[in-house]
Amino acid sequence: MKEISDILRAYHKAVSGTLRMALATVVKVEGSSYRRPGARMLITEDGILTGAISGGCLEGDALRKALSAIYQQENKLVVYDTTDEDDAKFGVQLGCNGIVHILFEPILVGERLNPIELLMAANGKREDCVVATLFSIENKNQPGTVMSFIGDNVLEKVSSEISGSLKNDAFDVLKLKISRFETYSIEGSEYEAFLEFIPPPLRLIIAGAGNDAQPLSSIANTLGWETIIADGRPAHATTQRFPCANHVLIANPGELVRQVDIDAHTAFVLMTHNYNYDLDLLKRLIPTQVLYIGTLGPKKKLIRMLDELALNTVENQERIHGPIGLDIGAETAEEIAVAIVAEIKAVFSGASGIRLKNKKEPIHIHNQG
Repeated sequence: MKEISDILRAYHKAVSGTLRMALATVVKVEGSSYRRPGARMLITEDGILTGAISGGCLEGDALRKALSAIYQQENKLVVYDTTDEDDAKFGVQLGCNGIVHILFEPILVGERLNPIELLMAANGKREDCVVATLFSIENKNQPGTVMSFIGDNVLEKVSSEISGSLKNDAFDVLKLKISRFETYSIEGSEYEAFLEFIPPPLRLIIAGAGNDAQPLSSIANTLGWETIIADGRPAHATTQRFPCANHVLIANPGELVRQVDIDAHTAFVLMTHNYNYDLDLLKRLIPTQVLYIGTLGPKKKLIRMLDELALNTVENQERIHGPIGLDIGAETAEEIAVAIVAEIKAVFSGASGIRLKNKKEPIHIHNQG
């Protein structure tokens, strides 16, 4: 979601500067590639790139293709095939042994449902969303980004011939929370659709405004997470100390839980270094559906708190992450922040957190199919 937010900021800047632009979207990947379907990059006519569609090897050629789409005002599907070892003939060096399909869409600023406006709708509410992109490998006509589906709100610019089917499939994606591909027939021609599931950004609530919370807030901000700092000490909980945080609250545990909206994309980190504060907050969080609760400190601290709350069950010990973070040998506040962020990311991604070289399955989970 951070990539979309960055693209939206770049879009508004380009509009204010009256610059023409195009959106590049990875719509399909066969084999291995650095980026997966849904990766995007905004290209302005002055050569500024926001986002990424590869590890850097495609961007130069993508700039040329985007400028062509801008000048011709026509959607274009470009295929980079590096399954041939001699990929130098493509003018790029992917080194991934895969086929990458990238859709280039010129942005008409005055068009109400241009691709950026549809992404803006997806980014406008803290709700799960599906963005549908239609393309064809065989036909020159490329419909492009055609739908944002958010709850009961549907924005679309698609043929009535497939509108109903597309909505039904988007609803299924929203329900299952897994992106997928579908095939549709429009006027006798077949088109593929990438139905991308886009959740809202992760919301990280850091209870504790000590010095060790500062690098955690900074790293979370770099990842595009919505970050809230909360502490009962006015001298510590300040925007000056936490310039990267979205919100800084002076609150006791009861006030904190009342002031924040806890949803399926919320994580709590308890690092106040105040046992009673952490204990009170933990008591209020356990009955909620918050997916991630992490406590700083040794395991015996967590056990003691659960014992005092008469909630020391196997389920709670499994659910609550204490000591917090992955085992990376972290010592400094910055290293501990990396370990914490890595564990939170793994939990929300349903990943194991093991070393990639020991992973038997592909690095990327192929859940689009």
